[in-house]
Amino acid sequence: MQNAKKSPIGLIGLGAMGRGMAESLRRAGYEVHVCDVRHEAAKSFAEGGGVAHATPAELAMHCSIVVSVVVNADQTEQVLFGENGAAKAMKKGSVFVMCSTVTPAWSVKLEERLSELGLLYLDAPISGGAAKANLGQITMMTAGTPQAYDLCNDALNAMSSKVYRLGDKAGSGSKVKVINQLLAGVHIAAAAEAMALGIREGVDPESLYEVITHSAGNSWMFENRMPHVLESDYTPLSAVDIFVKDLGLVLDMARTTKFPLPLSSTAHQMFMQASSAGFAKEDDSAVIKIFPGIELPKPKTKAKSKA
Repeated sequence: MQNAKKSPIGLIGLGAMGRGMAESLRRAGYEVHVCDVRHEAAKSFAEGGGVAHATPAELAMHCSIVVSVVVNADQTEQVLFGENGAAKAMKKGSVFVMCSTVTPAWSVKLEERLSELGLLYLDAPISGGAAKANLGQITMMTAGTPQAYDLCNDALNAMSSKVYRLGDKAGSGSKVKVINQLLAGVHIAAAAEAMALGIREGVDPESLYEVITHSAGNSWMFENRMPHVLESDYTPLSAVDIFVKDLGLVLDMARTTKFPLPLSSTAHQMFMQASSAGFAKEDDSAVIKIFPGIELPKPKTKAKSKA
């Protein structure tokens, strides 16, 4: 039985994760209002049901819940406080759900700024990738006031399979996401290093992948990212520069308390090297391209069908 229509909800940022989250909300019966700097992306979504808006302010006038799924703090600033930003257009008592990976201190400050405008805030970084976003199965690492949860709890559940409540004020959600990105970045760098060594030593990369994914040395990132290398497909699902940014946030957070992170520092330098070598916009598995003296797998050519 089809869900009855629920109150309007806004989602800004229809990238790899945001589009799937918007689809999940639509399936759950919400009237979904969307906005993206790529106006054609918003129009494309609205063709299947929903409303496309040209600016965050225009969207915010219609919605008591605004979900932001943009890349970083700078883009979130633009969404809220830039020209035609959402903050001044949101009705008092509305909630802004921030899903970007940012420094915890910035998230804490944002909660204070929005509170001064009479707005609620949820610190709610996400994880899971595009495939899980499409299925409504992402993980959300959240922190905020009970009032914020009361307003958007059903919407959070529509977008995710796990909603972790990590505190009653902003900061804890972003701290856990930054730590998750520490592991993600280090694991991708380690997976690339292992595959590169195998290739250098003359091991068939397909065989190496098969063995490792059935052995104790496997990781989710090795299993998920190394097929991109085997297929020589570096189409960005998550780009190299994402981990230049995210591992930078990891190091920034630790620096405030003088906490040493030797593995994170090395992984950050590997992604920096890949970025400066021209692979910034390629899939993060392209960090393997920094290793010298190896011949990476070539793109697989499809056999021509006989007439």
